[in-house]
Amino acid sequence: MSGLTFNHNIPGNLSYDHLNYGKIFNDPIHGHIRLDDVQMQFADTVQFQRLRELKQLGACYYVFPGASHNRFEHSLGVSYLAAGVIEHFKENQPELHITQDEIDSVKIAGLCHDLGHGPYSHLFDNEFMPLARPHKRWTHEEASEMMLEYLIDDNYIDIDRHQINFIKDLIAGVPKSTSQANDRAFLFDIVANKRNSLDVDKFDYIERDCYNLGAKSSYDAKRLMWFSRVIDNQICYHEKEVYNLYEIFHTRYSLFKQMYTHRKAKAVECMITDILVAADPFLKISESVEDPKKFWKLTDGILKTIEHSEDDELKDARQIIKRLRTRKLYRFVDEFLIPAGMESHITKDKISARELVSYQSDNSGLVEEDVIIEWLVINYAMKDRNPMDSVRFFSKRHQDQGSFTIPKQQVSSLVPSQFQEINIRVFARNPEKSKEIRKAFYRMMRTYNLNEQLKPDIESWMTARQNLWETDNI
Repeated sequence: MSGLTFNHNIPGNLSYDHLNYGKIFNDPIHGHIRLDDVQMQFADTVQFQRLRELKQLGACYYVFPGASHNRFEHSLGVSYLAAGVIEHFKENQPELHITQDEIDSVKIAGLCHDLGHGPYSHLFDNEFMPLARPHKRWTHEEASEMMLEYLIDDNYIDIDRHQINFIKDLIAGVPKSTSQANDRAFLFDIVANKRNSLDVDKFDYIERDCYNLGAKSSYDAKRLMWFSRVIDNQICYHEKEVYNLYEIFHTRYSLFKQMYTHRKAKAVECMITDILVAADPFLKISESVEDPKKFWKLTDGILKTIEHSEDDELKDARQIIKRLRTRKLYRFVDEFLIPAGMESHITKDKISARELVSYQSDNSGLVEEDVIIEWLVINYAMKDRNPMDSVRFFSKRHQDQGSFTIPKQQVSSLVPSQFQEINIRVFARNPEKSKEIRKAFYRMMRTYNLNEQLKPDIESWMTARQNLWETDNI
């Protein structure tokens, strides 16, 4: 084997009885899956095993008891699917000349793509880090590359620099070498597809999350693999799978709409974010992203660390944790779905906690810290674009004609015309102030009646919500 090799002189390696055979895992989603000895070199490390202590859906577990699965099993599933895809191409399209190094690299990229997630997954990079380090650009994808380097060095894995860089590019989904981009671009579609967002990462987490949340999923990732092939250096699908692919994106949207952004789950997210921000000056949580030796110790267990501490500096954080444990959650106040095409009229700089409290009535006593405004952007994975416009298909009857796109009008008349929505949600840290916050939110939104395009939507929204506001039923 070239590229990845075993170094039997490293202490401890000889004790693994699975060294030559890999290991079998019984996965509830994919059944019995096997990781070979190359994959197990990476899996049996403290850096990878850390993923057992990171909930896949973060704060959703506080609302949906079934959402107890972790990044660990998701990463096994992604590696398994990645192996299935590339081995399918190798077997059915020998003209691609897929090498063993490429197969190994794709497997490892699938396995290690989430090494860089922080506590409570996306909460850490989307909510906590922008508040704790507002001037630092940081993503969990970049952290995954950092942790991959640390994993390899810390465990003396014998792998050359070229292949390390190749694996990192596969995780990023972007080849940094021009020759790779021209000759092997399809390989970068497998784990993190930047063309149309159809990749094995999405295939696994949608099916796994649906299973654990009790939601129904009607697509089959393995079927999609069977009906795929590489044409013009891009992964393409059989034309009869077009509706199946639309169903993937619709299922993803539904998960975000109903589960990931559930009102209570977002309230819990806000509380955990406040906990981490309050503890950061003392525990230096945000600084750990610079040092992999510190970052690997960060897991969801950080809340237990804070909760069990007796340091005075963590008193405020502990008080929020106690509220979380006793379900005295932040209060959902109200929400407003921005009408399609009106995003430029209602923007973050105009809708803020500071702006909202300026509309309070006399003696309301609201301060900026009482209010949390969440901007929830839900889409089909490619902002306001239809990702299916970038998916290419083939026909067995006309394989010599190459690949083609299928306009949504030829799929179904019920395919959506809009592919992104933005919802403004307001929460109260102190539930007793929720009524006053709601009134201020109402007054602030009334100012948009001056816009003739927005006026009908604002009026109908206010009319529909008026009785609920008055009776405090929301």
